[in-house]
Amino acid sequence: MTSTTSPTPIYYTQRTIDRAARAVRCAPFRLKLYAAMIAQSVALGAIAGTSGVQHQYTRRPLLELAAESELLWLIQVGLLRREVDGQGLTDSFRLTPLGRQLVQTWQTKGRVDRPSLSDRFYNAFSRWVRLPF
Repeated sequence: MTSTTSPTPIYYTQRTIDRAARAVRCAPFRLKLYAAMIAQSVALGAIAGTSGVQHQYTRRPLLELAAESELLWLIQVGLLRREVDGQGLTDSFRLTPLGRQLVQTWQTKGRVDRPSLSDRFYNAFSRWVRLPF
């Protein structure tokens, strides 16, 4: 006998949602990348360099180190997670439940809002003062 109950939705504080949305607005990635991460994991190689521009994941080519740094920040704020295989971590990324909620909202609008000057300031400040865990 199996249970057919649906999973309980995860609720996030408004502060968590605001911080995550601000991080996405300030990131150099386009909505198409996040939409792709709903269906499958996306490898760093597909995001960095000219490949990211060709896939319409970024507006301009990013160095691999810069792309990874931005992706790691999105992990810190709870939007992404690193994909794991049988041998450990990979270079691929997927959305978390929080990321899925936000991306579905932006897909409805058709875009991610542009960051304000205060968004850029608070995002940079948050990245600078974050404490290691």
